[in-house]
Amino acid sequence: MAGHFEATPGGGAAVALDEVEIAILRSLAVQLLELIGPGDEPAEGEDPLAALFAEGPSEPPSDPALARLFPEAYGDDDTELRAASAEFRRFTENDLRTRKREDALVVVRTLDALTPAGDGAAVLGLTADECRSWLGSLNDLRLTIGTRLEVSDEDGGEDGSLYRLPDSDPRKPMVMAYLWLGALQETLVETLMP
Repeated sequence: MAGHFEATPGGGAAVALDEVEIAILRSLAVQLLELIGPGDEPAEGEDPLAALFAEGPSEPPSDPALARLFPEAYGDDDTELRAASAEFRRFTENDLRTRKREDALVVVRTLDALTPAGDGAAVLGLTADECRSWLGSLNDLRLTIGTRLEVSDEDGGEDGSLYRLPDSDPRKPMVMAYLWLGALQETLVETLMP
């Protein structure tokens, strides 16, 4: 189980994590929460139903990582498609942000509930619902890190340039996190396959 998810009864999954892995995953999830931003909670005395019908932004985020997490629905090739994308974003982005925030919070909470053993390792057991949240967050983390690293299809492809970065390259720690998250994501997907 060390280093990869394994299926558990009831559609869940489990993975053994050491203290460093737990700290890295928690830190990345918290940073993702900060990037996505706080939720729009109704102010005191405000009708909570009104928040359900609040419109979101119509313009894409200027931060490239956020633009990757909240992409244009229809592209931006012409005026008509830009207008349709703006309309779609206005009515969907708030819900998408809420879901991404909830997924990242599940990651933080499940990691906070772990009790490492004497050797510093702990087994993280996830329910089927928690697996879906983890899968969403792992994907969001990889998209964010990949955008920050300006990863393209060629970088991790046949030439394997991500694997050949010298240790002196300042991107090396983030590349290692990116690749590790990819491995975790892959094994989690495999556990969820019928």
